[in-house]
Amino acid sequence: MSTDAAHALVDDYLRLGLAFDRIEPGFVDAYTGDPALRAEADNAPAPDPAELARRARDLSRALPGALPADRAAFIGSHLTALECSARRFAGERIGFVDEVKAYFDVDITPADPDGYAQAHAAIADALGVPGATGDRLREAYAAHRRSEEIPPHLVQPLVDEFAGALREVVRGRYPLPPSEAVEFEIVSDKPWSGFNYYLGDYRSKVAINTDLPQYLSVLPGLVAHEAYPGHHTEHCRKEQFLVGERGEAEQMIFLVNTPQCLMAEGLADHALAAAKGNDWQTWAAEIYADFGLRFDAEKARALSAATAGLLHVRQDAALALHDAHTDPDDVAEFLQRWLLAPPERARQMLRFLTSPLWRAYISTYVEGYELLGRWLDAGEAAGDRRIDRFGRLLDEPLTPARLRAELAA
Repeated sequence: MSTDAAHALVDDYLRLGLAFDRIEPGFVDAYTGDPALRAEADNAPAPDPAELARRARDLSRALPGALPADRAAFIGSHLTALECSARRFAGERIGFVDEVKAYFDVDITPADPDGYAQAHAAIADALGVPGATGDRLREAYAAHRRSEEIPPHLVQPLVDEFAGALREVVRGRYPLPPSEAVEFEIVSDKPWSGFNYYLGDYRSKVAINTDLPQYLSVLPGLVAHEAYPGHHTEHCRKEQFLVGERGEAEQMIFLVNTPQCLMAEGLADHALAAAKGNDWQTWAAEIYADFGLRFDAEKARALSAATAGLLHVRQDAALALHDAHTDPDDVAEFLQRWLLAPPERARQMLRFLTSPLWRAYISTYVEGYELLGRWLDAGEAAGDRRIDRFGRLLDEPLTPARLRAELAA
C-alpha cells in the first residue's frame, strides 16, 4: 500500500474514533490531531452504531500489509474494542466477560475470597489489632483513615508541592518540552477521584474530586498517576516522539474502553514507585512535615502491602453486577465488607461501576496493574532498572498482547 493510502487508512481510524463521541460524550478522552477531522465528525449526521461496527470491521480487514506490523497490531486491537462498543450502542447484548475481553484484551475471572480474608488479617496486623475481624477491624481501619484525612485547605498546596517534586524527577530522566504544563483544579460531583484532560501541545488539566476526603497515603500516588510520571507524562512523550518524530498519527486519539486505557492505567498506577521507589512513603513524610502534618511512613508501607490483597474486590463487584446480575444493594455491601469502606464510599464506587461509559473500566486498574507489574518485575530480574523499563511504557505503542508475548519469551 502506498504512503498516501496508509495515511488515508489512519485518517479513517481517527474519523471512526471521533464518531463515537457523538454517541457517548467523553468516549474520546483526548484528541490532538487535525481540527478539521474533529469538525467533520461534530457536524456530520448522528452516526448509526451498527454502521460504526461495520466500518471497524472493514478497517480491520484492510490492515494487513497496509502498515508496519507493530502499528497494524496496535490499531487492530483498538478496532476490535470499537466494534464491541458499537455493537453495545446498537443494543446488542454482550456478556460482560466478553465485553472486557474485547475492550482491553484480557480475560477476567472472580478472585478467591479466601485471599481477601488473608488481606484483612494482614491489615489487622498493620493497624496493631491482630486478629480483629468484622466490625472491630472496620472501626480500626476507619479510625486510621480519619487520622489520615488532609485538611481541605491544604489539598491544593500539597498537590502543587508533590507535582513540583515529581516533575523534577521526571525531567531528569525523561526530558519534556519546556512548554509542558499541568493545571490542577478541585472539582466535585464526579464518579472518579482524579482525571487527566490532555489538551495537546504538552498541556494537561488535572481535576481532583473532593466529594470524599483526600488521604495522606493516597495523594502522592494520585498526583503521580495523573501527572508525573503518569498520564500527562505519557501523553507528552508519545506526542513528542511517536507523533512528532515518527508520524504515527493513530497516537493522536485516546479512546475510552480500548487497550490503550489498560496500558495507561497500569502505567499510571506504577508511576509513583517508578519515580520514587517502593520507599516513597519516607519521601512523602518529609514533604508532609513541611506542612505540619505527621505521616507514619512505616505504617503506611505495611498497610499498602496488606491492602494489595484486595486489588480484585472492585472487579469482582463489577462481575457481580453485570455478569451475575446481583442486586446493587448487595454489591454495595460486598464493597463495604471487603474494602472496609463506609457506605458513602461504597456508593461512590458503585456509581462508577454502573456508569454506562465506565462500567467495565475497573478492569484497566486491576488487570493493567498486574500485567504491567509482572512485565516490570521481569525487566528487573533481567537486570534492567525499573525506571528505565518504565520508559518503554511512556515512549512505545505497547499493547497487552505485546507484553504477554515478551513475558512468554
